[in-house]
Amino acid sequence: MENELIQPGGTQADFIKEELNFGIDLHDPITQTTLNTLPVEEWIDILGNGQLKKRVIRKGKHGTRPTRSDICTLKIVGKLTDGTVVEEYENLKIQLGDVEVIQGLDLAIALMDTGEIAEIEINPRFAYGHLGKPPSIPPAAIILYTVELISTEGEKEIEKLSVHQRKEIGNKKRERGNWWFTRNEATLAIQCYRRALEFLLPTENRTSYQSEIDDSTTDAELQALLEDSMKIYNNLAAAQMKTQAYDAALKSVESVLSCQPQNVKALFRKGKILHYKGEHALAYQTLLQAAKLEPETKTIQAELAILKEKNAKDAQYEKNLYRKMFGTRKSNNVPLKSTKKENKNMAISNVTWSLIGGATAAIAGFLLYRFVS
Repeated sequence: MENELIQPGGTQADFIKEELNFGIDLHDPITQTTLNTLPVEEWIDILGNGQLKKRVIRKGKHGTRPTRSDICTLKIVGKLTDGTVVEEYENLKIQLGDVEVIQGLDLAIALMDTGEIAEIEINPRFAYGHLGKPPSIPPAAIILYTVELISTEGEKEIEKLSVHQRKEIGNKKRERGNWWFTRNEATLAIQCYRRALEFLLPTENRTSYQSEIDDSTTDAELQALLEDSMKIYNNLAAAQMKTQAYDAALKSVESVLSCQPQNVKALFRKGKILHYKGEHALAYQTLLQAAKLEPETKTIQAELAILKEKNAKDAQYEKNLYRKMFGTRKSNNVPLKSTKKENKNMAISNVTWSLIGGATAAIAGFLLYRFVS
């Protein structure tokens, strides 16, 4: 049944016989009457919500579906609902599961056999969303794809790739991450950046390339890999900040600063992360380091101004807290102790008021006795 074109309008009986191979008697009159009246469901609703559908035009080789990280070679034609062709690729190679194409295609291709041709209908959520892809794809567009899965092959072991290959693949994934980031898809950007680092960093101990780089590799090539990795860590931190994963973002910038202590972008992002975490004093000190390296950068100066004001408020809050704890005056922080003179005056005042109070009570008693008696 390989490469067999599926004719529309088949019956449920045909579907059961050809696809499911159920052990039923299709010649039974009752079975025939029941099954022949039910049309085949041509479209498969992959997600169950109507946003991603697939139907087979030509069957492929059974049991040859690709798995995650396989390299798939594809022929793709994408059209709008009015028939306008907006995407067309011949022999496009992608790594499945690495969102190197839109999400809808990544999900649907995983359900295709090698040699299969399928129609795939993708709603905006899993295509190009509310942004579209100017100038060809408008916002909120439904796209109809015809996809042929030409071939698949397994992913090569990273340590067996040359430095040039690792650099090329890693930067391709970095660029894809940047594309997702510009579309406010931070989670997908993070996925791409992490995969990029797998190709650019050493695979064994993350600190040395010695066990997997041949003798012909130059220091300049290794330095280039390192610099590309630092760029990706910086981008990864930015994407993690978007998702408010501040602890993870802090680890990413620290990875940069451990190799490049004067990396201004990493220092700036570290300052921002510490700011978001409420560590204002440490954030201010970190941004001062960045400002010394690039004193004219307005974004750094603006962030410093914000933190300076917050640090002042934090300091005032602490002072007020200490006053409450230790009972100090608000005006000049002088402890609320009375001097000897103040104590003496207070004692005299107390005696005077006691005498006055006693005299008043005596007079009141005398008057009461006189008039009552």
